[in-house]
Amino acid sequence: MMPLKMRSMKSIIKNACLIFGFAAFFNAANAQEIIQNDTVKKVVPKPVSQKQKIDGVIAVVGDYVILDSDIDIAYIEIANQGNPTKDITRCQLLGKLLEDKLYAHQAVQDSIVVTDAEINSMMEERIDAFVERAGSMEKLLKIYNRPNEEEFRTYFFDILKMGKLTSGMRNKIIENVEITPEEVRTFFKKFPKEDLPQIGAEIEVSQIVVNPVVTKEERQKVIDKLNEFRNDVMSGNGSFFSKAVLYSKDEGTKSNGGFMRVNRKSNMLVKEFKERAFSLEEGQISEPFETEYGWHIILVEKIRGQDVDLRHILLIPKISEEAMQEAKDKIVGVRNKIVNGDISFAEAARNSSDEKETRANGGVLINPQSLDPRFDLTKMDPSLYVQVSDLGEGQVSQPIVDEDRIGRKTYKLITVTKRYDAHTADYAQDYLKIKDLALKEKQIKAISKWTEEKIKETYIKINGEYRDCTFVNNWLKK
Repeated sequence: MMPLKMRSMKSIIKNACLIFGFAAFFNAANAQEIIQNDTVKKVVPKPVSQKQKIDGVIAVVGDYVILDSDIDIAYIEIANQGNPTKDITRCQLLGKLLEDKLYAHQAVQDSIVVTDAEINSMMEERIDAFVERAGSMEKLLKIYNRPNEEEFRTYFFDILKMGKLTSGMRNKIIENVEITPEEVRTFFKKFPKEDLPQIGAEIEVSQIVVNPVVTKEERQKVIDKLNEFRNDVMSGNGSFFSKAVLYSKDEGTKSNGGFMRVNRKSNMLVKEFKERAFSLEEGQISEPFETEYGWHIILVEKIRGQDVDLRHILLIPKISEEAMQEAKDKIVGVRNKIVNGDISFAEAARNSSDEKETRANGGVLINPQSLDPRFDLTKMDPSLYVQVSDLGEGQVSQPIVDEDRIGRKTYKLITVTKRYDAHTADYAQDYLKIKDLALKEKQIKAISKWTEEKIKETYIKINGEYRDCTFVNNWLKK
């Protein structure tokens, strides 16, 4: 059982970050065995001893095996994700892998279902990101010591499935763990004042976005160009692959000829794209259609039940200088009304902002990490930080030209609705943060209790010198 000797709130924060915030290779959040310290640029796996070993089975958990090379690969993945590895030992990584296998084994026993289609829908995006990070598929194969792409895909499929089973089991363990206000108060009161953490400076931010209007002429140019591509491919005058590589504005897929594998149940696709993709037959090319990203055509290559292999080309209409000036004039007018006190920033956002995600709540931005309106100044997106760092509370920025990842420009206004100076944790002011820590402590206890019980009833074997490891959990059943 993992001991919960948490004598200060700082240690709870550390444990919570380790268990719930560590992005490990198997895509599971729990990392009770991992201790993070300073990042190093080069990963040097730490042997249990100085002896050279032939790769083999070093542990078994239920129906799952762990190879010595699994630890080496875990080091690689931890480093690739920007996490520190300097002080992580092989014993600690083995402990983490044992936990993952225990979760996955029990997930199967508890009939937690992870379908092949679900994994396939994740695979292409993940592999594309890996290839981009490595530089090429050849370099990626070398990093992971795989002879060809097919074997890497098979291997990576198993890894993704393991991750889904692991996270599914963890979520099941803690899904019914709740915390009451009285438990939060008790949790906070048990810490001496000198052990309370410092909360960094935070701000709440709102914005108003005005998009320049695309002219009918520019929209028609894009439609005509996509129809030209479509007709060329259908008449055999060029391939869809080459046209996607040369002309598509989707940087994530153009290098691979616009290829995507999509699943009918996926929530990652915009409605219009998904509907069009699953309305086509194999070999059919759609007519141009519009989404919030621009204009597309789709070629369906293969239908695999709930999955579709397709290629697409994205084009974005050009924004004229006149349209940009009109957008600027509009947002300047909105700003003047706010500054003159004719309307509040929140009212202006609800009436004038083109950003549907924030318009209804008065332009308030939500922190994607914490899902609340506060942003830690030391952790916020650098581009946003530059825009808000010099603003006083209630001050409205001058119009800012913003550009998204596919090159579309917009104008926006930003205001800092509230600033919170750095301070010692306060029960009333920081209740949500304290509640989250109290809940995480309770979840840690639930996971620890579950792990202790399942270790006792599950077949577990650890081989060779790894039996000399000192684990947090009782994997050796001593």
